[in-house]
Amino acid sequence: MVANYEAGSVVQGKVTGIKPFGAFIALDDKTQGLVHISEVAHSYVKDIHDYLSVGDEVNVKILKVDEDSGKISLSIRAT
Repeated sequence: MVANYEAGSVVQGKVTGIKPFGAFIALDDKTQGLVHISEVAHSYVKDIHDYLSVGDEVNVKILKVDEDSGKISLSIRAT
C-alpha cells in the first residue's frame, strides 16, 4: 500500500528484479518501487549488475509516491 510511504523518507528494501533501465525494490510484502538506473550511483552506470544483485538489501530514499498509479520512485544515490 503506497499510502504508508512518504516522499523524502529513507527506508530499507530488497532488490527483487533488475532490468536494463533500473532495479525493482520490495519495500514490504505488498509494495515495490523502482530505482531508475540514473539513481543507482553518483557516477555513470553502464551496467546495473555491477552495482546490484537480486536479493541485496539496500537503503533507498523515496523520491515520489504516485497514489493514483501505485508507483513509487526510489533513489539509492540520494541516501
